[in-house]
Amino acid sequence: MDFPHPPVTATVGGQPIHAMLIPFPFVCFTLTLLTDIAYWQTGHLMWHNFSSWLLFAGLIFGGFALLAGLVDFIAQPRLRAQPPAWAYAIGTVFVLALGFLNSLVHAGDGWTAIVPYGLALSAVNVILIFVTAWLGRSMVFQYGVGVRNHD
Repeated sequence: MDFPHPPVTATVGGQPIHAMLIPFPFVCFTLTLLTDIAYWQTGHLMWHNFSSWLLFAGLIFGGFALLAGLVDFIAQPRLRAQPPAWAYAIGTVFVLALGFLNSLVHAGDGWTAIVPYGLALSAVNVILIFVTAWLGRSMVFQYGVGVRNHD
């Protein structure tokens, strides 16, 4: 059967696993920036803890999303042929690597764990994740990656 759009391999009930998991690190890393700003403004240790847990959750879900995306990327040559596919894949790896580095910085004690380096890393990570998300969405909307036509 010939698909009009590049198919994905890793699915559950016909839905792409990668597409189901990728919103979690997006939200977690974005909220990390907000909790870092809250810590910077208030100095309450609770915000530091929230940031650390959000980074952890973003890395776990991001790792699973990366694995599912990697299965699709390797198994589907038509997916790799799409113009934004390589930039999206490399961007996703950079987002997770920066998130891991940010987690190491946040593992420090007190104020210096977040201000200024943790806050800066969170801001850069949010910018990078927005660019990567834009590339991923363009693969869906412009090239129909993972889109199924119902007959």
